[in-house]
Amino acid sequence: MKKSFYRIFQIFMKIATYFLPWRQPKLLKGKDACTKIPQILKEKGISSVLIVVDAGITKNNLQQRLIDSLKSEKIKFCYYDKTVANPTIDNIEEALTLYKKHNCKGIIAMGGGSPMDCAKGVGARVANPKKTITQMRGLLKVGKSLPLLIAIPTTAGTGSETTLASVITDSITHEKYSLNDFHLIPQYAVLDPSLTLSLPTNLTYATGMDALTHAIEAYIGNGNTTKTKENALNAIKLIFENLQKAVDDGQNLKARENMQMASFEAGLAFTRAYVGNVHAVAHTLGGEYGVPHGLANAIILPIVLRYYGKSIYVKISKICNYLNLFINLLPEEQTEKFIQKIEVMNKQNNVPEYI
Repeated sequence: MKKSFYRIFQIFMKIATYFLPWRQPKLLKGKDACTKIPQILKEKGISSVLIVVDAGITKNNLQQRLIDSLKSEKIKFCYYDKTVANPTIDNIEEALTLYKKHNCKGIIAMGGGSPMDCAKGVGARVANPKKTITQMRGLLKVGKSLPLLIAIPTTAGTGSETTLASVITDSITHEKYSLNDFHLIPQYAVLDPSLTLSLPTNLTYATGMDALTHAIEAYIGNGNTTKTKENALNAIKLIFENLQKAVDDGQNLKARENMQMASFEAGLAFTRAYVGNVHAVAHTLGGEYGVPHGLANAIILPIVLRYYGKSIYVKISKICNYLNLFINLLPEEQTEKFIQKIEVMNKQNNVPEYI
């Protein structure tokens, strides 16, 4: 009975997706793209912003160019750098206090998915001051426009700069859940590959595998559209061509740039087509045990793909044909070779087979 209900809901959502108010963030790309942000703020009459980061951003001083550019245009700012790997309701409330104290009118999220999820949560609370995060849990519970939200990814994997989701961990129960609403999609995504150059090799790989999981799950799922399939295939191709290059040579700016675009395309795919069982398990492990999300996805992806069996043979075969991989093999053979390719990548990058 429950399975039938979920299938009906899935079919309904696939039909509804063609009529929902999707929008894509405006894109700023290239080295030093973050220095263009003050002009956007001035055009919108915003004179004070909250910057949401994490301790890693502060440690590596990645925020400095942004801060210098804000200072040069006399735009006031405050920043919150206590965001944890799986952002909590406490993080959101602390950052919200800063937002109110400094009379901010916009939010800039810089970092991986965690600062972006935290910033989206702050924006949701600003839009709905009488609602708690828990009350906005689930689908379309935000319902109001957020203040200007600009996302600057310093990793290439989460795709949070494109998505309608904010994944939050309850500080008390450790349950991990999401807010899903079109108003949570950032108005601007700023892809500056120079900000990813200091990313360690293990995080470069893990976040890249997060993007690969987004793309594969979006493609093989039942909620995809012609456009999401195109986004997913583009992302998978970019990742297979550039991830190992970015791991092997962290200063390869072109590989870093291509990985940012892969993450962006994968984000566009899965925010409409959804993800699947890999993410369901990975989020649970992250919320309950603090397992890093990208690492969890890397380990779980080949296991779940093999578990799916014949239900994904045709779709994985189409991915292989698009990538010109394992041509002239039967779909089931292509699928096994594809899974083995992911396992080889994991082994090459010291990812364990199990958690």
